[in-house]
Amino acid sequence: MVEGYSLRGRIFDAVVYLVLVVLALSCIAPFVHVVARSLSSYAAIQESSVFLWPVGFNVDNYEFLMTSDRLFVRTFLISVARVLAGVALTLAVTALTGYVLSRGDSLHIPGLGVFKFVMLFSMLFTGGLIPIFLAYKSLGLLDNFAVLVLPGALNVFYAIIMANFFRGLPMELSEAAFLDGANHSDVLFRIFVPVSLPALATIGVFAAVHHWNSWFDGIIFMRLNTKWPLQSYLYSRVTQQLLQNRDTIDPTQLQNMTPEGLTAAMIVMATLPITLVYPFAQRYFVTGLTLGSVKS
Repeated sequence: MVEGYSLRGRIFDAVVYLVLVVLALSCIAPFVHVVARSLSSYAAIQESSVFLWPVGFNVDNYEFLMTSDRLFVRTFLISVARVLAGVALTLAVTALTGYVLSRGDSLHIPGLGVFKFVMLFSMLFTGGLIPIFLAYKSLGLLDNFAVLVLPGALNVFYAIIMANFFRGLPMELSEAAFLDGANHSDVLFRIFVPVSLPALATIGVFAAVHHWNSWFDGIIFMRLNTKWPLQSYLYSRVTQQLLQNRDTIDPTQLQNMTPEGLTAAMIVMATLPITLVYPFAQRYFVTGLTLGSVKS
């Protein structure tokens, strides 16, 4: 009986692993195909002979992006600055908001109930694109780098995660600090934040992915393409196909550059930074999302 169950268990495990491998390959194969296209020759791309391995290997598309397409480099740097500023601001605001929500009974902040209601209301309803645009215009945020980081500084979902995490910390930590003369600022930044790295890392990765992949706000609130983030620039290039005419390209310099290959190269370069960062912070995901979710 045990042997029969064990055999069924092995078969079940094998089927599960097979399904997971197929799903993993289905996710990896498209990206590998894009990388192969970005490194393939003009003739191979025109003949549609590129699948998972470069045909006629060359780096002309990347050379063009790094040397000739100055707008790509500029928007790339804007996205890097947006991620750094946006993540730092989001973590600071989230930590402060999470602490207030988790310790509201001891802080006695006037209007805290109204603030909680507004936070929950904003999760369900928005003002609409036109009112938001007019509000940003009246605040002088149009064509301003701040419009890329300030509106998303407070994310209600992140604040709830942080508040639940803080609620799960032992009350004795803060009580002992208050007895030693500490204030709420000391408790937050010198006690709670150092022991909250899993939750902060999780929120930081979420915020970084959001800022890096955002393209809509750049196109709507930035009227000059020189102020766009990278994803807004890529959206414009991919949808408008600005490089369909190869006659404008010096054939002796970049013989194998194609609009399709250049688009693939831009996608690879836009995806690579966040892809490299993601694995290092992934181990915090489960810990950061589950700690504080169950209270004894």
